[in-house]
Amino acid sequence: MGSKKILVTGGAGYIGSHTVVELYHAGYTPIILDDFSNSEKGVIHGINKIIKDEVKWYEGDCRDTEYLNKVLLLEKEITGVIHFAAAKAVGESVANPLKYYDNNIGSLVQLLKGMNKSGIHNMVFSSSCTVYGQANKLPVTEDTDIMPAESPYGNTKQIGEEILSDLALADNELNAISLRYFNPVGAHPSGLIGELPIGIPNNLVPYITQTAAGIREKLVVYGDDYNTEDGTCIRDFIHVVDLAKAHVKALDAIYDGKLKNYCALNCGTGGGNTVMQLINAFEKVTGEKLNYELGPRRPGDIEAVYADAQKAQDLLGWKAELSLEEALADSWNWQKTLSS
Repeated sequence: MGSKKILVTGGAGYIGSHTVVELYHAGYTPIILDDFSNSEKGVIHGINKIIKDEVKWYEGDCRDTEYLNKVLLLEKEITGVIHFAAAKAVGESVANPLKYYDNNIGSLVQLLKGMNKSGIHNMVFSSSCTVYGQANKLPVTEDTDIMPAESPYGNTKQIGEEILSDLALADNELNAISLRYFNPVGAHPSGLIGELPIGIPNNLVPYITQTAAGIREKLVVYGDDYNTEDGTCIRDFIHVVDLAKAHVKALDAIYDGKLKNYCALNCGTGGGNTVMQLINAFEKVTGEKLNYELGPRRPGDIEAVYADAQKAQDLLGWKAELSLEEALADSWNWQKTLSS
């Protein structure tokens, strides 16, 4: 495989940082491009400690065409891109849709233009299970109908996939894979990197760990009247390290010639847990009692979604291996590292 250079946009973010580590361990040379609008530079230090080396990084926005082209010119050996850089909070996207269309669509378009100019033809795109909306049948497969998005965030992921699909029809040199994430949780087992929300967390698990650590007064469970076992939403919680490894497998498949042009693949565990089941699992694994209350439904949330990830196993040789309990233990270990 050699040491192929891979540009990782948003590589200091939650999923991006874990993917940078797995890329390095798999023999790739990751190069980070991040504007640090939703991440911190200290993450680079954590990555370096894990890999016992120094990862190269640039500070900039993918929408800054001049800067992006400068990076691609400086790093002429880049042959592939993993595109994480995007705003990703469902609730915020409902309140501020223009931010999401500008950032998520604008960054993808400018990046694809830059790749074309530099002769880079390989991309792994960070997509989401939100593209399915509220699916009519569970688990969702890649052939499940794409329903109207429940949020502007979900719509940007649908549009992003459509852009890649259209471009692949026009450019037979393009090789792109959209990985449709379900709900990434957990942290690196070293405790050196993990989910690091800026301000109040939008995602469930960091809010849980911050509540357990006393940073937040209480956790609000949004909605207890859904048509589920205990009335709370069902999600497919996947360990972030498993998800990071899926990106490596996707690149491997592209470079080995197993996947050409364009496809989309689910990245999940194949099962779902309710929010209350996750809370109970956290309390059992950590011994910490959570202060939580039930609240009204949150705009943009769907009732239930979980993956059929068989296609990723068949095409990439990848499947999720780590348990929800391991993910929650790693999340709590990361929170204790932050609090110490």
